Order: sequence, then C-alpha cells, then structure tokens
Amino acid sequence: MDCEEAVYSNDYYDFIMEYILETRGTPVNSCVQKLDENYDIVYLSREGNPPLSIKNYSYNAIPACYAPMDESALEVSGILRLQNQPTLGLKGQGVMIGFLDSGIDYESQVFRNSDGSTRIAAIWDQTDRSGTPPSGFIYGSEYQDEQINRALNCETPKEVVPVTDEDGHGTYVASVAAGSEIPEKNFSGAAPYAKIAMVKLKPAKEYLREFYFINPEATAYQENDIMAGVKYLSLLAKERHMPLVICVGLGTDLGGHTGTSPLSTMLNFAALQKEQAVVIAAGNEGNSRHHFLGELAENETVKNVEIDVGAGVQGFYVEMWAQVPQRFLVDIISPTGERMPSEYILSGGREYSFLFEDTKVSVDYRILGILDGSQVIYIRFSKPTQGLWNIRVYQEGEIGKFFHMWLPLEEFLTGEVFFVRSNPDTTITVPSGAVVPMTVGAYDVRDNSIYLRSGRGFAANGTIKPNFVAPGVEVFGAAPGDMFVTRSGTSSASAVTAGAVALMMEWGIVRGNYSAMSGIDIKNMLIRSAERDPKRIYPDRAYGWGRLNLYRAFEEIRIR
Repeated sequence: MDCEEAVYSNDYYDFIMEYILETRGTPVNSCVQKLDENYDIVYLSREGNPPLSIKNYSYNAIPACYAPMDESALEVSGILRLQNQPTLGLKGQGVMIGFLDSGIDYESQVFRNSDGSTRIAAIWDQTDRSGTPPSGFIYGSEYQDEQINRALNCETPKEVVPVTDEDGHGTYVASVAAGSEIPEKNFSGAAPYAKIAMVKLKPAKEYLREFYFINPEATAYQENDIMAGVKYLSLLAKERHMPLVICVGLGTDLGGHTGTSPLSTMLNFAALQKEQAVVIAAGNEGNSRHHFLGELAENETVKNVEIDVGAGVQGFYVEMWAQVPQRFLVDIISPTGERMPSEYILSGGREYSFLFEDTKVSVDYRILGILDGSQVIYIRFSKPTQGLWNIRVYQEGEIGKFFHMWLPLEEFLTGEVFFVRSNPDTTITVPSGAVVPMTVGAYDVRDNSIYLRSGRGFAANGTIKPNFVAPGVEVFGAAPGDMFVTRSGTSSASAVTAGAVALMMEWGIVRGNYSAMSGIDIKNMLIRSAERDPKRIYPDRAYGWGRLNLYRAFEEIRIR
C-alpha cells in the first residue's frame, strides 16, 4: 500500500501506539512510522474497521488535536541587557531553536543574516508532498539551508522552496524568539544569531476534526504529527552538533493535565537529553470557564455539574479525570429533564439518544491503559439542545472525593459552552503539565498583571506549573510579507523564554563556561532568578515562581 497516501488521506485512521512493532507486528492494511523507543504512529485503513470511538480504540491511541496558544518584552526580561553587555554580548550564536507551528516566511528579512543569507537551518514541511521527506520519515518535504539560500538567490523562490505560512503564527513566534535585528523597525528577537528550525505541521484530518467537533474556522494539528516534529528537531540538532531549544506554542484540553499524555511523555524525554531544553506555553484557557473541580464533602456521594450550552453548538465533549484509586460514574440530565441513567462499565461505553431532544450522548469509561492509572470518563454530546445540562457524578466505592472536568479549547467550540460553577485553577493546557520542560505563563509588562487568559496551575497531580511567567501581552513580532504585528498569548511568552534559554546555552555550552549545562539546570536557574512580588505567596497558581529575568540569573552566577 502507499504509505505516503495513508498519511494524508482521510480514509486512514492515525493512531499513537506503544511498542507496536516489537509486541504485535504491523496490523493488516496499515503503515507504521517509527518515532522512538516508546511510540509508533500507525496509519490504519478505515474501511472494514470499527468507527472511531473511545469504546472501539484505546484512549491514548486517538491523537488529540492541538491549537496555537495565541492571541518592550526583551528589556523587562533582562534579555536586552545581556545582548548589549560588552563582555557577554549573548545573542544565541551556535544554538538552534526549533518550532512546531504553521510554517515560516523564509524570505522575510527577520530570518536572514546581514549578507542576505538564511538563518534557517532547515524546514520540514509536513504538508508538502513534492519533495523528499527527512531521513527516517515517510511524509512531507525537507528543505535545508543550502536549498533555502538557492531559493533566496533566484527570481522565483517558491519554485525552489515552496514553503509558506498562511496563518502567520509560526513566522511570528520564530521572530520573537530568534528574529534578526532590524534597527529601522526597532526590532530584535531574543536570540537574533540563533539558528532556526521549523516544522510546518500538517492540518488535522477531517475525520478527527469531526470526532472532536472542531470549529471549521479553527486551526488544529494532530498529536502524532507534533510528536514526529519533536523527533525531527532532535535528530537535526544532533546532526548539526548544536544545542537545541524546542519551543512548543501549542496546547489542548484533552488529557489528564498530569504530564502523562503521549506528547507530554515525549517532551519529558526530549528535555532530559544532553544539550536540549523544552519550553511550553501554559495555554490561554485561564478565564474560559472550561474547568470544573469536584470535591465531595463528608457523607456526600453525588455532585451536580451544570454545563450551559448556547445556541448553534454542533457538539462538544467533556473529559472527567480522577486519580487512582478513586472511581466514579455519571448520569446525565437534559435541559427538558430527561435522564440518561448511570451504568458503570470498567472499560467500555454506551450511547443514549434523548427522546425529546435531537441529541445523542456517548459515555466511555476507561481505567486500563492510562499511564498514571487514572480513571477517565469521556462524554461526547452530538447536537446538544440549548440550555442547562446536568452531569451527576456518583462516588463508586469508599474512596473517591476529588475529580476534574475539562471542556474543549475555546477556539475549537462552535458556540458558547461553559461550566456554571467553573474553577479557574488547573487550566494549563496539555502538554504543559510535563514535569521536566519549562512551562511559561504570560503577563503584561506595563503593570506586571497576569494576562487574563494565561493558563493557571497547578497540574492536576500537584506539580508546580507554570514554572514562571514571561511577557505575553502585545508583544511585537514579524508577520509574513515583511510586516510587523503585536500579538498576545502564552505563545508569545514561550517564544521570549525560548530565546532566553538559547542565550544561556550559548554562554554555558557553546562558550564552554558550563559545558555540562542541561535543560533542567536552566529551568532551575530561571526559577531561582525570577522576580517576585513581596506581597505574593509563591509558588503562585498564575505566576508560578515569578517573572522571567535572565539578567538576574547571570548576576546570581557571578555572585557564586
């Protein structure tokens, strides 16, 4: 079979599988993309196989869909002082910053050296089938700096390197982290001499968008394509013998928010590698009313969870998570009072059609196969009636007092859906609960206030996230076509931080001042040197350990 066609075709399911080649062999009518020692991506023909559901396939096998975390940063973060400090003069020389995003406008002046040559080491365009895939991958086209320079020197660059960035998010994030100095625009990226690597992510397949009821206008990427991009960036940096910072400005609300999703696991592994660091945006769900924290009081065995559904919503899902050994079951009451009764199933699901509404609800219970042993209850509403839906959560057994529920990202919904009694905490998006990487929230440098939408901690298992915050409100950056814009969001904050990490790597690894420097070392140094308000108690759910200040990190190094 044509494996490249399977990657792009809506006639094939994409599944994230663990150890598939070693344990079970390749399934019939399928193709396999090997990722690492832990995961394979399997492309399986939809023909002759059951429809997509949690009941028919394991929870972690179905890729989550991710969205960009979007909406004078360098000076307040202490980055500009290090760039201009006569002795240090750190600008990211010899370090690679990798991005997983919408693409990049490689012709822009912000990605060129003073002689006009490119600062981009390579681009893997997952959407492009005209060229040669990177070594070890079965799809997309790779363009390295030699080809990009050849394109820049001809009259029709896109005929040589047909990479574009229709959305502009990738161009913006890369410019904030590593854009060249443009004096006439009073612009510089945080690490203006760093090498840039871009993975232009393939849009999510239509069957997966339909499964998650994703708004047709929303940008969505598949978890498996992001994971492939992480592997590519790691291989590229090792091939070039360069330290690597991976900047992840994407997120989802699918998952237990404990750092155990497949992508979170892969990013943990990447952040532990020699000369690698990972920076993740905390997400923009802080004020979305999409999180519910359930706590059953003493002698209380049921909790009512009310969801307000607006007009025109095509569908949505709710995920409920409880940590081991807790166990719950649910029933659902429609706005007209009709009840879908509870029925506990250890690992499986059922579907219910409401008589007086044109609504179908499926409920799937999962315990087995989840990495941390948690229970997940996946509730899917198709054509929900407008009004107040009530999910009644029952304690099953003697142990079980706490649970979390999350609704989809605001960008993915086709109308207004929110918890009536929402909780603003634990609104960091997945994969920002990953333990080892740096998770970054966003704040406004004008008054040091938190960005209203910035995801709040902590992780559902208590891990301190975000680690700190960085400038993320009206941050100046590049747009395609040599334009400049301001954007807000934790993507901006993660880009500023990725550039700061590159400067630390230049000082420590490239210049040999601390050749054993690891991503964990850098994270701890930035946490210690973060600016803290004496009136605030840390760690704080919004600010983490404080506000990023790279210059203070070097001051602490000097003192020691």
